[in-house]
Amino acid sequence: MKNKLSILLLILIGMSSLTANAQKAITLRLQPKQGQTFTANSKATMTTLMNVQGQSMSMGQNMEFRQSFTTKAVSDKQVDIETQIESIKMSMSQMGMKLEYDSEHPEKTSPMLAGQTKELEKALKKSTTLAYDAMGKLISDSIDLEMNQLANIILEFPEQEVTEGSKWNIQKTQPVNDVDIVVDMEYTVTSISKKKVELSFTGNVDSKEVKGTYTGTATVDPQTGLVITSTTRSNVSMTINEQGMSMPITIAGSTTIEVK
Repeated sequence: MKNKLSILLLILIGMSSLTANAQKAITLRLQPKQGQTFTANSKATMTTLMNVQGQSMSMGQNMEFRQSFTTKAVSDKQVDIETQIESIKMSMSQMGMKLEYDSEHPEKTSPMLAGQTKELEKALKKSTTLAYDAMGKLISDSIDLEMNQLANIILEFPEQEVTEGSKWNIQKTQPVNDVDIVVDMEYTVTSISKKKVELSFTGNVDSKEVKGTYTGTATVDPQTGLVITSTTRSNVSMTINEQGMSMPITIAGSTTIEVK
C-alpha cells in the first residue's frame, strides 16, 4: 500500500511540474513608466565590398552611437518617447588610409571626412518625439529616422501571450546605403524568466534591388517591454547604377546594443 501511495505521489508531483511549465507564459507589451530615461549604446562594424569597372574595392567602417530616450507620456493606447543622439564615433579604412571622427572631439576629425561629418552632425542633439502603441508599433507620422536605434530597441509584439518556442512575424523597414528596404522578420522566444525574455530572430529581404539576411538575439525586459541587449549580424547585396556604371555591392556587418 505504501509503495502504491509513493508511486501516486510521484506521478502527482510530475504532473504538477508539467502544469507549471505549461503555464509559463507572458504577454509582451511596451510599458515603460512615465519619466523614465534610458541610454542606448550601440556599436556597428561593417565591411563593404564593391566592384567598380572590374576592380574590387574594400572598405571597413566602425560606428558607435550613444542615444538617450525618455518616456514623456503613457496611456493604455499610446506611449510617447522623446529621443536624441548624444554622440557619434566613426572610423573608416580604405586603400591603406584610416579616417576618424568623434563628435565629442571634432577637432580631431580627418579632413577627408569633413563633408560626411556635416551630415552626421545634423542628427546630433536633435530631439524627436515618437509615438508607439502598446504593441510596440510606431504610429507617428513618417519622419527621418536615420541612425535612430529605437527601431532595434522597441519591437512589435504579438497580441497573444507567448511561451518558450512561440514565434511571430513582422515586417520592418531597414535603411541600407540610403535605400529603405522591407525586411520580413521572424522572432522566436527561447526562454522566459521574471527578469528577462530571451529571443532569437531571423530576417530576409528579397527585392529587385536588394537581397540579404539578418540573424541575431535580443533580451527584452518584461517590465518595460524594451530590448536591453541585442546582437545582429547582416549580409546584404545590392547594385548601384550611377553615371552609366553598374556597381555590385555587398555589405556584411554586426551590431550590438546595450540599454541602461
